[in-house]
Amino acid sequence: MKPIFLVVALPLIASGCASTLLPEVIASGDLADLPVDVRPVHYQSPVTGYTHRAPVNPKPWRNQNDAQAPDGGAS
Repeated sequence: MKPIFLVVALPLIASGCASTLLPEVIASGDLADLPVDVRPVHYQSPVTGYTHRAPVNPKPWRNQNDAQAPDGGAS
């Protein structure tokens, strides 16, 4: 017998011997009648808070680096 047949046949035989008695999944009551506190959904535009930014030329990096230094930019 070729090994490929064992690779195919063994899972099929094992699954045929497996237990078919699985627990039933049943909802415990009518879920549509349950009271739920849900906030209403309000429309919010996807462009809310948009700020137009135009490209600018770069500033000198040393001034910006000194301004962000922990000692407040005093050198």
